[in-house]
Amino acid sequence: MAHKRARRNPYAVALEYAPPEYAAPRVTARGRGEMADRIIRAARQAGVPIREDRDLVELLMQLDMNECIPPDLYRAVAELLVFIYGLNEQWKKDHGLRCAHDRQARTDDGPSP
Repeated sequence: MAHKRARRNPYAVALEYAPPEYAAPRVTARGRGEMADRIIRAARQAGVPIREDRDLVELLMQLDMNECIPPDLYRAVAELLVFIYGLNEQWKKDHGLRCAHDRQARTDDGPSP
């Protein structure tokens, strides 16, 4: 997730959601200026979706590294995850890919819908 406040002073926050290890998404990178540029560049190079949301970034910038998001941000981050999961599903559909779970379901019960 990224937001550029001004051309020369961008802000960026990266989140990871890895249940059951973590109960909620956590901040894995955050920064301003050059650090934000590096976070955004690394995300693009890794094919990680980027979404700009100034208000959410400002709230997430207040969290410490590796801190899980607080419950009052669950809804906003859930909306972000829905957006990202939708992009991932569209990409898989466009490229004819299915996840391992889908492949297992096909072998157990026939083709999945």
